[in-house]
Formats: sequence, structure tokens, C-alpha cells
Amino acid sequence: MTPSVFDPTAATLPADPHSYAGGSPVRVRHLALALAVDFDQHTLAGTVTWHLANPGAATELVLDTRDLTIEAVETLDATGRATPTTFTLGPPDAILGQALRVALPPTATAVHIRYRTAPHAAALQWLAPEQTAGTEPFLFTQSQAILARTWLPCQDSPGIRFTYEATVRVPAHLLALMSAKNPQALDPSGEYHFRMAQPIPAYLMALAVGDLAFAPLSNRTGIYAEPATLPAATHEFADLENMVAAAEQLYGPYRWERYDLLVLPPSFPFGGMENPRLTFVTPTILAGDRSLTSLVAHELAHSWSGNLVTNGTWNDFWLNEGFTVYFERRIMEHLYGREYADMLQVLGRTALHHTIEEIGAASPDTHLHLDLAGRDPDEGLTEIAYEKGCALLLTLEALIGRPRLDAFIKEYFAHFSFQAMDTATFLHYLRAELLDKEPGLEARLNLAAWVDGPGLPPNAPNKTSDRFAAVDQTLGRLDLGTDPADLRPATTEWSSHEWVHFLHGLSPTLTAEILAHLDEAFHFTTSGNAEILAAWFPHTIRDGYAAADGAVKKFLLHVGRRKFVVPLYQALLATPDGLARARAIYAEARPNYHSVTTGTLDSLLAARPARD
Repeated sequence: MTPSVFDPTAATLPADPHSYAGGSPVRVRHLALALAVDFDQHTLAGTVTWHLANPGAATELVLDTRDLTIEAVETLDATGRATPTTFTLGPPDAILGQALRVALPPTATAVHIRYRTAPHAAALQWLAPEQTAGTEPFLFTQSQAILARTWLPCQDSPGIRFTYEATVRVPAHLLALMSAKNPQALDPSGEYHFRMAQPIPAYLMALAVGDLAFAPLSNRTGIYAEPATLPAATHEFADLENMVAAAEQLYGPYRWERYDLLVLPPSFPFGGMENPRLTFVTPTILAGDRSLTSLVAHELAHSWSGNLVTNGTWNDFWLNEGFTVYFERRIMEHLYGREYADMLQVLGRTALHHTIEEIGAASPDTHLHLDLAGRDPDEGLTEIAYEKGCALLLTLEALIGRPRLDAFIKEYFAHFSFQAMDTATFLHYLRAELLDKEPGLEARLNLAAWVDGPGLPPNAPNKTSDRFAAVDQTLGRLDLGTDPADLRPATTEWSSHEWVHFLHGLSPTLTAEILAHLDEAFHFTTSGNAEILAAWFPHTIRDGYAAADGAVKKFLLHVGRRKFVVPLYQALLATPDGLARARAIYAEARPNYHSVTTGTLDSLLAARPARD
């Protein structure tokens, strides 16, 4: 590419509407954290010391908190001398929590806070031994989008970065891990020390504590999991080093030293979370055939798009996820071929169409650039950011070719490494580096319709899959009355993606008898593959296939991944007796779910009229 004509110093990021600190002139630069983990009380207690980037810029430091008990606050001068200072907590807001305002004398260079979390802190999930794969309790955090403030007072904005060090004390028989340089073996003292030398935003702060073991996969990759889960996990993720190498070939060096995975208990609410150096993943991707590892490719891609160059506010979330989905599928294509990646593109486009239909094609929530002020930013974590964002890049690829787009993306990651990016600044950069150099290119791209327009623009490239076309032929045979048992020879080499496409293609009006024949032929109800179960169960619920009812309940009691459980509860609610059934299952299952999941389901299953 030609030398950049873009001047990043001319860009000013907007204030973050989801952080009290978003407009504060005093920013944090380094965190020293000391915590004790109390499994009996379900609390974290300790101190944070925030070293300030520009302490003289104002007379107070503003931090985000939610449901924290602030016990004492001191300021530190350049010599480390501590002086008690005054602080106030603002009025509580259901979404944002409370602003913590700390008075800063002119000599202050750091702020030291003693605090403790609440047992119900939204970021923390405390699991009893029976909720794990072993015999010990487990703790994990989920800080995205704005839940870091529920376990440490911080400037909880994706546009504010800091380095950190931490000391964490846990029961001596448990291992502690963070989004940092990690131990690989148990320390009998129960005290662990961590360091993160690369600056990160607060939503990438992460902590996990449990009965964990480690298995290396290469000199920079490995797997942490409960001992019972570790063998299956190391088999499933054997290609991890190849994924990292493929990503580097595409868009430049991996900048975070190690890339390890932590396989969490099944209550984890997401497929994965891209915590630097230690991606958290759900055990629901342990399919046994490595067919669901595109999720890991997605989280790995975040090491560039998201962790390296980060959305400045949650209104710009598409800049994280759109690039990541595109990158993920390029990795999978590199490793497993174009036909494999085509299946992922088709599945993603189908999910996007469903989301647009659900939200409403004219809704501003189908724009890439969102306005989430006054709302929980989780409302923006939809397929719009992921799949519409990816579709924009696919459209640009079709217009300028892969080599030019790859060069642009690689330079973009290098140019803005460890910086925040908002939509306006990105569009400025895109125009300067690509669009303005070719007359008419922006008009052909139809950029405004993508970023600030509803739905999916008409110039989005159509995605097809030869392997799914073969699945469709099998579905056609089924529609013509072929016995399901006679379809088995055509399905012997199918991946999880082909099975999911098959199940999504089934008629929504099948009888319970036909479902029984399908189940006898393909054993869907007893599958160990969560993606297949999640695609099969809506049919069994809707069409009254009672033989699967026990498996549905078992799945909902065991799995907390929001992507799976929310549609299943919705399917239950669409049946005549579904409200009572859904509430009964939820009452039993709710303790197994993280607050990210219960926040959705509490609303979904609130008092509502029964179906006629």
C-alpha cells in the first residue's frame, strides 16, 4: 500500500455513553490489583491501585462501579506516600451502576481503593461442585460489555486502556487464571501473581478459579480445563497452533505472546470470550470431530480485531465483530478449504436474515453504527454487528479483490495497534486509504446504506455452498416421502454444519411420527453435539415429540449458553402449555445460568398471558 495520508492525531473519539468516566479528563494507565477469593461468601475482597496517565488534568478521578462496597480510598504521590481522600458515590442507575468520584490533590499520581464485591455481582458466576465436571467449586468472570465495574472499580469503557499486575489468593487446592501471563501448575500456597504488559480495556479483564489442569499444544498454545474435560479438549483443539499461524499469515504477527484456551463449565453464557492470552470457551463446542472449532478461530481473530484495535464505544461494536467474523472465516478457509468456509458464510447469512426479520427490517437497530445511549449495550450484541459487518467486508472484497483488501486490513491493524476506533474515524481512514483513490468506488460500495441504513443493502454478495446444495437434495428426497433410514448413506460424511443445515431445512409442520422416524435413523435426541441438539429440539417442542422432552429439560438444566437456551424457551412459549412448562424448567435451571443469560430469560418469562 502507499504511505498513509490519514492523520490519527486529527481524530477525537466521542465520549462513551455507557461509562461515567467516558468524558473524564483523568485517565488510568496501570492497575495493581490484590484480591482474595471467598467461595463461602461468594465475594472478592481486596484493593485496586490505579496509576494515572494525566493526574493534573482535573481535581477528581471518575470510576465506574456497580454493587461494590467501597471501604476506603487514598491517594498516592510520586514517592508512594498515602493520604486519605474524600470520595462520593453517585445515584445508582440500573444499567450504569454508580459513579465513584475521588478527590485528587495536586500531588496525586495514583489512587488506592479498598473494596469488596457483592455476592450477586453480575460479572461473577460462582458454581457449586455439582455444577462442574469435577468435585470442586468454580468461579469465572464475564466482563463484556459493562460488567467489569461489578467486580472492580474501573474506567469501564472500551476506549480506555491500561496495563495491569495482580495478586490473587484462592483456596490452596485450586488454580487461578487471568487474562494475563498465567501459571501452568498449581501453587500450594494458593497465591498467584499475574502480569499483562499490553494495554487492554476493562471489558477484557478476566478471572477464573477452579480445579484446573494444563496441557501444552505448542510452545505458545495450550489448553486449561477441568481434569475430566482436558483429554477431549486437547483432542478437539489440536489445530490451535495452525490457526494462530494462519492468522499471522493473513494479517501480521500475534502480539500477545501466548494464546491459550480455558474450557469453562457449561453454564458459560457465550460460545467464547476473547480475553487476551486466555480465551474462555464453552464446552458445547467439544463435538468430538473438531467441526465446531470455527468458534475458536473467531476468538483468535479478536486478538487483532477487538483486542488490538478496539471499538471506541459500544455503539461501534461492529468494528470488533464484523472484522472478526470475516477474519475467522478466512482462517477456516486457509485450514479446511473454501467449501468449508462457504458453509459458515451461508449459516451466518441465514442467521442475519432471521435477526433482521426479528428486529424489523426498518429498525435503526439493524444499522451497523448504533445509538445505544440509555440502553444496555448488550442490546447491540446481535447478528447485525457480526454478520452485516462481515457482509460489508465481503462486498468490499468483491469490488477491489482480496489482495487489496488484505493489504488494507493488515495495515489497519498495524496502524492502530493498542488503540480505540470509532465508526467516524474508521470511515475517514477507509476513504483516505481506499475509497477516495478510485473514483466511484464509495458509490458502488453503497457505504452509507451499510453503516447508517437499515436491513441488508441490495449489493450484498449472495453466498452459496455446494455442500449445502447436496444437503438440500437430501431434504428434497425426504419431502418426497423417502424413508429416513434410506437417507443414511448420503449423510455419512456430513459435518456438524451440514446436519444443522439439514435440521433448519426441515418442514415446521412435521408430525411427531415423522420426527420419531428421523430420530430412529439419526439419533438426534441422544446426540452429544450441542449445535445439533439446539437445531433439533425446536422441532420436537413445536410438533409434540414427547420422546425428546426429557432430553430438552436435561439440556436446559445443563447448558447456559444464551445462543442455545433462549430460542428453546421461546419455542416452549409458543406451545399451548409452554408457559407453565418453561417456568418450571427455568425455576430449576436458573441457578446454573450466568447473569448475562438470566437477564434475558427473566424478562422473557415474566408474567404474561397464557396461550389460548
